Amino acid sequence: MKSIYQALAELESKNESAALCTVVRSQGSTPRHSTSKMLVYKDGDFIGTVGGGELENRVFQEAKAALIDGQPRLLEYNMADPARGDPGVCGGTVEVFVEPILPAPTLVVIGGGHVGKAVAHLAKWLDFRVAVTDDRPEFLTPEANPDADAFYECKMEELPEKLKIDNQTYLVLTTRGVVVDAPGLPPLIESDAAYIGVIGSKRRWKMTVDKLKEMGVSDEKIARVHSPIGLELQAETPEEIAVSIMAEILMLRSGGTGKPMKA
Repeated sequence: MKSIYQALAELESKNESAALCTVVRSQGSTPRHSTSKMLVYKDGDFIGTVGGGELENRVFQEAKAALIDGQPRLLEYNMADPARGDPGVCGGTVEVFVEPILPAPTLVVIGGGHVGKAVAHLAKWLDFRVAVTDDRPEFLTPEANPDADAFYECKMEELPEKLKIDNQTYLVLTTRGVVVDAPGLPPLIESDAAYIGVIGSKRRWKMTVDKLKEMGVSDEKIARVHSPIGLELQAETPEEIAVSIMAEILMLRSGGTGKPMKA
């Protein structure tokens, strides 16, 4: 069986998530003592132990919650009287620190042209893992997009079959028009993506929305999409547009307002 430390290294290499639960303090009689660890995966699997029984069950549930909200927590349990809600009868106390280990966020550039290339470059500089996808193979090379960590040659609607899209995934559509966006968006809207943004004018987005509604996509689902994409910077060049797009993503990811700091 792999050790906790081997599993942590594997998590990083695969860009996956888990929650590390560590006994940071124990006093008196407890099932496990300081530095005991358990690693809980997103699918519910785990390795290691922080004591078994009801104590471990409660820590396990908190670990799953931490993987959803991304927040660490320090848990303290008395091990004396189950009648009053304690998770054991050993008599001691134990503190467990639950730390969500989240992968680097993935930014997927859909459409590898001039703006897509600029977005990929800036996203990489901002420590995102970058994937570029297109149905045109000439855009899916290290020469065309040198900042991509991965390439996916497929139609947009096929992307969820090729790439795991979760709440750490940001989708940026720098595509060539409604003819691509309308058939490609429905599967992306149904995904768990943290962000879906579509480049283009208000008129282009209205045309896309009309097509989506004809296809039966609800207003609630369509509202998930940010279009026109980015913050209003009067951006013109691919590089300026990339700054506008990534500024919006950072704002939403961090809970910012987008207001000038002077205000």
